[in-house]
Amino acid sequence: MENTIIHRLDLLDYTQGNAEQRKQFSDAIGHAFNETGFVTIRNHGLSKALINELYQEVKALFDLPEALKKKYEIMELAGQRGYTSKGREKAKDANTPDLKEFWQVGQFLSGDNLPTEVYPDNILITENPNFNRITKEVYQKLEKAGAELLKAIAVYLNLPENYFENDITNGNSILRAIHYFPIENPDAVPADAVRAGAHEDINLITLLIGASADGLEILTRDNKWYPVTAIEDDIVVNVGDMLQRLTNNKLKSTTHRVVNPPRELMKNSRYSVPFFLHPKSEMDLSCLANCVDADNPKQYTDITAGAYLDERLREIGLK
Repeated sequence: MENTIIHRLDLLDYTQGNAEQRKQFSDAIGHAFNETGFVTIRNHGLSKALINELYQEVKALFDLPEALKKKYEIMELAGQRGYTSKGREKAKDANTPDLKEFWQVGQFLSGDNLPTEVYPDNILITENPNFNRITKEVYQKLEKAGAELLKAIAVYLNLPENYFENDITNGNSILRAIHYFPIENPDAVPADAVRAGAHEDINLITLLIGASADGLEILTRDNKWYPVTAIEDDIVVNVGDMLQRLTNNKLKSTTHRVVNPPRELMKNSRYSVPFFLHPKSEMDLSCLANCVDADNPKQYTDITAGAYLDERLREIGLK
């Protein structure tokens, strides 16, 4: 089903298009991020075969016994690498944890001397080495696609095309494999428990690779929940709070959630793989001068990306 309020764009129009196509893409993504904060993108660099293989490996990972998965949960990493078990993460203002477990993969450092307290080593799973291989490939392809999208956004903001490049090269991005686990007895979970409570993402932009079932909804400007479904193998891309903050609310970090399915489908798993594109910790998130004027005064205090991430991880219960 075609989304009526979510624009669908072709990344090749920007990466391989002529000057007119590139400008149209940049304008379109900028306007979409100004209106709904969400777009869907085709020709993003991930093949259908790669996506299918990724989801096979994600399912195999979460099918492992609970006790085995928990040996990959290292609490002092605050969920930033490896496994995070059920009941740990909640939406910012929620009382009840989300109905999910997840695994996070971080930056792959190639000889760069970056601080290990910010970039801990990735946790490799010995039972399923294919998972390690494919998540690395997907991470790097989405990092590349995200960099192209940020070039188009920079142009829309009347910044140099490469404005974000230094800040996101070896950035603190995260690939998260999520399992919304089956609920055998819906009456046994709290009434307010949902797969993912209403929230905004922390980072610059998020690139979501499909999902194994419906459930993603965004909150529109007229305060109504609207379902978002990717067409074919499109990825869903949305603005995070860091980009909203940087642009002084010019680009919109939209509240979204993952709702529970109908009661008869609660026994089915749902899998999802978002890529949270983060900059380096030292990036200055102070509002851009060209996004501040008399009609839109500065809305945010100055902060670095690292300090902001730390603040938010505490709010959602991971630190």
